[in-house]
Amino acid sequence: MKKIGIVCKAGRSEPLDIVRRLLPWLRERGTDVFLDAESAETIGIDGYPRERIPDLSEAIIVLGGDGTMLSVARLACKKSVPILGVNLGGLGFITEISQKEIFDALHMVLSGKCAAEDRLMLTARVTRTGKEIEEYTALNDVVINKGALARIVELDTSVNGVYVNGFRADGLIVSTPTGSTAYCLSAGGPILYPTMGSIILIPICPHTLSNRPIVLPDDIRLEIVLRTPIDDVFLTVDGQQGIPLRKDDVIAVEKSPYKTRLLIPPTSDFFEVLRTKLGWGVRSQNIRPC
Repeated sequence: MKKIGIVCKAGRSEPLDIVRRLLPWLRERGTDVFLDAESAETIGIDGYPRERIPDLSEAIIVLGGDGTMLSVARLACKKSVPILGVNLGGLGFITEISQKEIFDALHMVLSGKCAAEDRLMLTARVTRTGKEIEEYTALNDVVINKGALARIVELDTSVNGVYVNGFRADGLIVSTPTGSTAYCLSAGGPILYPTMGSIILIPICPHTLSNRPIVLPDDIRLEIVLRTPIDDVFLTVDGQQGIPLRKDDVIAVEKSPYKTRLLIPPTSDFFEVLRTKLGWGVRSQNIRPC
C-alpha cells in the first residue's frame, strides 16, 4: 500500500504528537499521506476534508477512540477502504492497536501481511406518514430511546412482516456483532463474535422482565413502530447521528449492502481483547485446553 489516509480525534494533542512521528516514517517508505484538514492545519501542513480521504487512500489510520472509528467507518464503507484503529486511552474495542504497537502494525499493513476483516453494518430507514424521511448506516447500533423525563415508550416490532412483540421499555437497541460490546453490552445483551452474521434486538429497561435480548439472522428486515404519543423519543445511530421521532413513525432496520473493513494484525486475539478490556480472570495453570 502506497496511499495512506490519517484521521485524528479532534481537540487532542496526543494524536498530533503521533502524526509528527508517523509522517516522516511513512514518507521514508515511499508512501503518500493524506491527513485530515483539521489536524493538518494544527501542525502547519496541507490537509484534506475527511469525506475525501477514502477516495484518496488505500488504507486509513484512525488515531483516537471508537467514536472516531465509527465516524470514519461510515465514510469509508462505500469505498471498501480498510481501516486500522489506534487506541489513545479509552476502552477501545474496535481501536485495538495500542500506541506502542503502531509502527509494527503499520509495517505489516505496508507489506501486505495485515488481513482485512469485514464487519456487518446496518441500514436504518425512517418512514413518516408513508414517506421515507431519513436513511442511516451504522457499524455499532441503531437505538430508539426516550429522554430523561419521558415516560415508558411503547414499540411494536415485526420481523419480515411477522409480529414479534409490543415492548414497553425505555427503548430498543438493534446491534451488530461489532456493537455487541458497546451499548448492547451495557443493556445486558450478549457478546457476539464480531464476524458473525447476526443482528441483536435488546430492550432497554423493559417494563416486563421476561422481555429478553433476541439474536436474529442478518438476512431479516426488522420493523419498529413507535406507538407512544410523546415528543421526547429519539433515533440515534452509532451514538452520533439521529432525529426526533413521532407517534406511528416506522423504523426499518436491515443488513447494509456495505461493510466496514478493519485491518487486523496477525497478533490480534479477540478473546485477549475481551479479557483485557473487561477485566476477565487469567486461566488457571491447572486447566488445560481441550
